[in-house]
Amino acid sequence: MTQREEHERYLLEAILSDSISSDNPSEKAKEKARKNSPSYFKALEENLLVKYENKKLSDISGSKIIDTDAGETLCITESEKINFKLAENNFKQQMNHNLKLLPKIGIKTEQNLKNAGYDTIESLTAHDRYGSYADRFMASIDEMSFRDVLRLLNKNKYGKKCRDNLIKYASIPDAENFKFMDIETLGLSNVPVILIGVAEIKNNKITSSQYFLRDIYEEPAVLEAYLSHLDDDSIHVTFNGSMFDVPFIKNRCSYYRMNPQLDLPHLDLLYFARNLWKNTLPNCQLQTIEKEIFGIERKDDVPGQYIPGYYQTYLTERNIGPIVPIIEHNRQDIVSLASFLMKMYDIVNES
Repeated sequence: MTQREEHERYLLEAILSDSISSDNPSEKAKEKARKNSPSYFKALEENLLVKYENKKLSDISGSKIIDTDAGETLCITESEKINFKLAENNFKQQMNHNLKLLPKIGIKTEQNLKNAGYDTIESLTAHDRYGSYADRFMASIDEMSFRDVLRLLNKNKYGKKCRDNLIKYASIPDAENFKFMDIETLGLSNVPVILIGVAEIKNNKITSSQYFLRDIYEEPAVLEAYLSHLDDDSIHVTFNGSMFDVPFIKNRCSYYRMNPQLDLPHLDLLYFARNLWKNTLPNCQLQTIEKEIFGIERKDDVPGQYIPGYYQTYLTERNIGPIVPIIEHNRQDIVSLASFLMKMYDIVNES
């Protein structure tokens, strides 16, 4: 056997050892398989029931009962330091170089115009055909809000460069306007939200506020508590929240005949994660990005499919044990989103 063949065989064995179906699975593969089995999470649930026997929700750090217009609910608050900073990128000036932001200009037309010497939208103000569009753009660019820019960019997503621009514009609003949000539910549709978490940045701290459904009848209060964080300047930052979390909350609000304003600007970081890492990571799940990009590996994390069962056990046993890791799972999710946004923003602006 040649040296090259020996090396290839070594690599193949190393790869196969990470599979539980191989002849000689690694300890890593065994541990992964164990943690993916229902019996593991059943044992974890039982251990949590023992560990937190006779403990109350009030024993959870940062917990307190709050009043809302829809009744009382439990709020769990925690703050930690964060150096959240998005470097200035003069984004609106970058927009001036994207001729495709004007009506009737696509990729090919933009290239033809640039070949003719029209490098910016401002330079097009003298153009016979596009001058009026360019005039209106230049007159409004300085006054454009985050929402205005989002609407404009969403209408003109030509190619990867324009898609990346959707995260470059995160430099425009104040960091305090970002609402890093995630929900936990009893299923995929038409069931209660059991936990809503929202993290907000102020000064050098990120504060997570989590609203927990102590009993099913409290869901309107949980929804109302979350909605109290939102105003006209708010921006949702989520991970698949444009497809799941926000529509889910809208549906539950509709169920209770609540009519909140949830059509806010939205940065769904799953979209950007796929653009950046789909070819380099095993998948673009939030926990995978935490582990592979940030070196964070969660301990005793409860996957989403087990959350409804854990919550039902909490209701039946009146033991907080099974919901403790759910609350921690949710808190880590929303806090991680702030780090994700900074990392993605830096990568796109450096490229």
